[in-house]
Amino acid sequence: MAYLKKGVLGPITGKVGTVVGSSWRGIEFVKSLPNRTKPPTPGELANRHIFKFTQQWLSPIDDFLKVGFKEYSPTSFGVNAAKSYLYKHALNKDGFNSTIDPALMLVSHGNLSLSDNLQMELIGDDQLSITWDREILEGQNPEDQIMMLAYNIEKKDSIGTASGQFRKTGQDILDLKALADGTIHVYVAFIAVDRESQSNSVYLGTVFIETRPQSKKKDEKDKDATAEQL
Repeated sequence: MAYLKKGVLGPITGKVGTVVGSSWRGIEFVKSLPNRTKPPTPGELANRHIFKFTQQWLSPIDDFLKVGFKEYSPTSFGVNAAKSYLYKHALNKDGFNSTIDPALMLVSHGNLSLSDNLQMELIGDDQLSITWDREILEGQNPEDQIMMLAYNIEKKDSIGTASGQFRKTGQDILDLKALADGTIHVYVAFIAVDRESQSNSVYLGTVFIETRPQSKKKDEKDKDATAEQL
């Protein structure tokens, strides 16, 4: 990335395409990037892998992160801010064997307080119930809203909302019907009624969902139709 310190007609600092701008003793230079002939080192290949690995981990939840990390710092927000947090707190950096601990990752970051006693329960095959204490504490608003995210990391699929039920209700339901089956990691947070701030997220753990084959669903529907006729 390059910076234009004095507008579009000013000197360039940084890389733009195949040129790079720099300064030496007050004199501004623009130089072509050198053609690299050496193959990447093992360390460089490992870093490229980690970069791609973290990008792929964040990509399925990027819309949620745009809300959850919208005020991470004055210069970093959204997906880039979430990636910075991931690198610092949730990434076990070990080259090609690097891993991410979902329990250490935040999908929302902020100073809004959470409600107490946040819990989840899987109802049936595809309904996730989230509950919390209805008591409104100092600094909270009854119409703050719950943020919920269900993330199937293995299949890179997610579903969630940043505008769920109000804090005063004490419960919300997240429909998982459209989510790929498997192990689902669950995160929740709160967003302020004025949408200007949000809380840190809480990792509630995992649930497992299994989608029935379409053929089985059809057979059951046929049986139900026959039973109604009888």
